[in-house]
Amino acid sequence: MAYNLSVINRNAREDPEAFARECESEYHSRLEMAVGMIRKNISRSPIVLLSGPSGSGKTTTAKRISDELGRSGIMAHTVSLDNYFRSVSPDSTPRTPTGEYDFESPLCLDMELINAHFAALARGEEILIPHFRFSTQSRSKSKFTAMRLMGSEIAIFEGIHALNDIITRVHPDAFRLYISARSDVADDSGRTRFKGTWIRLIRRVVRDSFFRGTSAQGTLRMWANVRRGEKLHISPFKNSAHCLLDTSMQYEISALKRYASEAFGDIPGGAGRFDELRLILPALELFEDISPELIPPDSILREFIGGGKYTY
Repeated sequence: MAYNLSVINRNAREDPEAFARECESEYHSRLEMAVGMIRKNISRSPIVLLSGPSGSGKTTTAKRISDELGRSGIMAHTVSLDNYFRSVSPDSTPRTPTGEYDFESPLCLDMELINAHFAALARGEEILIPHFRFSTQSRSKSKFTAMRLMGSEIAIFEGIHALNDIITRVHPDAFRLYISARSDVADDSGRTRFKGTWIRLIRRVVRDSFFRGTSAQGTLRMWANVRRGEKLHISPFKNSAHCLLDTSMQYEISALKRYASEAFGDIPGGAGRFDELRLILPALELFEDISPELIPPDSILREFIGGGKYTY
């Protein structure tokens, strides 16, 4: 699927507020479809596995699903698989081909503990969810979150490796959801002018700059390895999902443009995929601006710019 650049710009000029509402409504409809499928699977498993590459909006999607289920009387707990990262160690943490720590590898996760916790939850037992401190790159030795599923409660575990077959082959009845910003933007001739992968990149650049203490240049330097990790460890498992959900929205490039333009005007020399990255700034300039103030509090875009209803 591709959005049309002319349609986006016409709507952005004529009635940006109505355009934003329409785009958010379309995303909500996709979300409701996924929620309906999750409801049907509850009798088989209390576990939902939500995966997607970087910048897909996994955390907000999990929270929105939890809210939708709650409205129908089903309590859902959301858990980030990032908490199951193993403490970084020069002896055990996997490396990239260039010798750096490979944080995109599923081997960074404590898969044995994840599988043990899923099995315990299915038996109605309590688990102690660990806490990973990104500031120290280590798992806390004293901080845990207790969780037990009662009655028809479910747990939504979200993370880039949630659909890895190390997990899914042990828990085949868990509901599997794969999300990504999957839609390109094309011009009237059908030529792609903005890639879906670029949408995810601008989301990540903005979020890392605002909330993770990583400069735009730092994120852009990491992007080649992020994409390498996606192709090796994430995309191969997407077709095992029960549901594929597109989290892109037609108006979002216009709404995020002002945050991203400066970043892509200063791409660091030596950055991987440099030739591709330098195409993004002129592509951003093709879009009419939309005020970020029109983004609603529960939008998936608030995960990247802040100011929303959810805590991350």
